[in-house]
Amino acid sequence: MSQGALPRIGGFSLAAKLRDFFLLTKPRVTLMVLWTALGGAWLAPGPKGLRTIGFLLGTALIVGSANAMNCWLEREIDAKMERTRNRPLAAGRLGAGTALIWALVLWVGALPLLYFFGNGLALGLGLAAWLIYVAIYTPMKRVSPLALFVGAVPGAMPPLMGWTAQGGGLQGGGLVLFSTLFFWQLPHFLAIAVMREEEYRAAGLRIVPTHFGLLRIQSVAWSLALLVTSIVLIPLGLGGPVYACLAFGGGVALLLACAQPLEEGDVERAVKEWGRRVFKVSLLYLPALFGGVGVEAALQRLLLF
Repeated sequence: MSQGALPRIGGFSLAAKLRDFFLLTKPRVTLMVLWTALGGAWLAPGPKGLRTIGFLLGTALIVGSANAMNCWLEREIDAKMERTRNRPLAAGRLGAGTALIWALVLWVGALPLLYFFGNGLALGLGLAAWLIYVAIYTPMKRVSPLALFVGAVPGAMPPLMGWTAQGGGLQGGGLVLFSTLFFWQLPHFLAIAVMREEEYRAAGLRIVPTHFGLLRIQSVAWSLALLVTSIVLIPLGLGGPVYACLAFGGGVALLLACAQPLEEGDVERAVKEWGRRVFKVSLLYLPALFGGVGVEAALQRLLLF
């Protein structure tokens, strides 16, 4: 081995191995989850600081564990789809046993952080989200389209965890954030299902649309529910003008994207274009909305001094 070169393990460099362990946690998904958890923690009453940082680290670990378990359970399915076939397990760069141990190590590491930097309620919510995602949602995707709604529950849990970790209970702002994120996921993942319909069918996954007209009606209904729910923070005194503009403007934009009829011409191409448009709008909506949560919370704290 030349001087300065990284050691190699089983034909792969150490850096590549570490990167694959990191990729098992689905870092982009984990980062989005942390953003929503931070929004809940920031909005909740109570001081922020080391406790918030420790809680977010625990959240990152338990989310990373759930994602790694998902990769472990779906390694054969991932190998059949273009979008996922290069994941470490599907591509054969990591062994199944190694990935399972990694997921369990992350899970064990998350528990004391969620408890000591949060509380028992935050830990319980985190464990419930992990269990629903790994043990119910992941296998259910192969047998029923209803898995979409089951999967939206753990996906909506992080802001509620953040709220409760900072001393809030199962009420008020935490439940509104939970409901907002729940409704956001439905049109977002329906759009993904439209774009990846052939891959999902080939892999045996049942979260696929069967009729575009019904799918568009569902997407409009969920985006309307999202718009109404997100605005509830305002009468609760947890959202001001910045948040109101983002919630209303972003909600209307997503609603219009879902309601837009298909373009003329090739129907299959038009349906996928509809899915791409809804996906892009929903992807911009979420970080903007929770950014508004943070801005409003910061402004409220400044006004107290």
